[in-house]
Amino acid sequence: LSLSLSLSPPRAACAAAEPPLRWEPRCRQQLRHLQDGARIAARLPPRLEGRWVSTGCEVRPGPEFLTRSYLFYSNRLFKAYQFYYWDPSCHDPSYTLVIKGKLRLRQASWITRGATEADYHLHKVGIVFHSQKAMQEVASSINQTSSVGCSGFLPPGRTWAPGALYELLSAKTERDCTAALGFAMHELSLVRVEKHYQPLLQPQQSGSQLVEELYLGDIHTEWIERLHYRPTGYQRPMQSAVHHVHPCPACGIIYRADEHHPPILPARAQLPMQLSGSWVSTHCEVRPAVLFLTRYFIFHGHNHTWEGYYYHYSDPLCKQPTFTIYASGHYTQGIPSSKVRGGTELAFKVTQARVTPMDQVTVMMLNSSEPGSCGLTSSWSAGVEQDITPTNGCLVLGIKLPHTEYELFKTEQDMRDRSLLYIGERPTDGSSPDSPDKRPTSYQAPLIQCAGASEEFSNYVSLKYLGKKDANGNEALKPLPVAFLLFIALLFLRWD
Repeated sequence: LSLSLSLSPPRAACAAAEPPLRWEPRCRQQLRHLQDGARIAARLPPRLEGRWVSTGCEVRPGPEFLTRSYLFYSNRLFKAYQFYYWDPSCHDPSYTLVIKGKLRLRQASWITRGATEADYHLHKVGIVFHSQKAMQEVASSINQTSSVGCSGFLPPGRTWAPGALYELLSAKTERDCTAALGFAMHELSLVRVEKHYQPLLQPQQSGSQLVEELYLGDIHTEWIERLHYRPTGYQRPMQSAVHHVHPCPACGIIYRADEHHPPILPARAQLPMQLSGSWVSTHCEVRPAVLFLTRYFIFHGHNHTWEGYYYHYSDPLCKQPTFTIYASGHYTQGIPSSKVRGGTELAFKVTQARVTPMDQVTVMMLNSSEPGSCGLTSSWSAGVEQDITPTNGCLVLGIKLPHTEYELFKTEQDMRDRSLLYIGERPTDGSSPDSPDKRPTSYQAPLIQCAGASEEFSNYVSLKYLGKKDANGNEALKPLPVAFLLFIALLFLRWD
């Protein structure tokens, strides 16, 4: 279900008039907002000076629950806090890492469009434990490592000293005992800063306020790979401590925290899993292996069927469509996850899929595919959808049908009482969670609910054609430039 692909609704011909719009207005407004690039500005190279904080409790593969507070100075030095917790509400702190180093921005990334590559050097990494249990578990793990000078990190039975800072890494002494924690700061090697304006929420106020978001490199979903992985996607963005979305109670709590006073976020009750309805992306999403997409899902709770529309693009603002895919099937009853507290485990069966190429590069690739492996041989054209179910998927896109994925879901309410849906993070290597042992332990960017369970829609509109008309007044397909990186992205697509 967390397919790394984009979907577009059925379409008979690219010059034909659209069917009447049947979407609930909020869904349509959100999709238009995304197509407009959400009026986002991204400067290259980015300005990093200042403090950036998490906007809530974050989940990394493992799972690991944490919040972050990073301070970048004008002289390229930085000081970063990573606060780790026992629980998915980030209410019960375990330990804090204090990271100091230097960051040098380099050139624009030739792999991930819109990102800037960077080099970093760590000077010191320290750890402060927040309980005896945390000290015992971490010390035991470090003492068992074979790193030089780390076998005696802390003597067995050492009593927890509140506030004591223990050195894990020192550039001067060349000591590094961080490997046992799966710690690396490779996230700093890929950087992007986005700016947009948020309308003021108070009815009596007009205008908008600036919001700045810092996107850092993604964390590999496999523990053994994260120490060496160089990111090509992003993790959940941090926001400027000065220019952040309001309301954001967690922002202030994390901003005021330090290694001796870790942020303690309010405990949150686990919400029942209510999938029924329609859910849509909140922004243009970036996946590892150069994939830019937005997603739209409809869940039918009465018969446990689902539909997914994934829209793929060649640019980080999701303005240049490359291809779209529609998929559908059914899903199982969810059960609470025993591995990721707060999550729900489900299995999704993908039984049908349709593909719409949106540019000539994709058309040529599909038309050159092996006969019988992806729709009708040599029959693809831009803007025209084809059913790939009869060919059991599409080999060139790595799609295999029928297909089962083992998923992790979570629902939350944001500070404005909007329903959010988190779907399991895709494996970084591009494979599929097609067995229970590959079930995700972290989440993708959240989707926001835009229509309730009682609303059903029969006609869908492709984002590609919204607001674009030809000389005759019909919706028109406009040619768009396509990056060569599309080929790279397609090589990494896998469903089997």
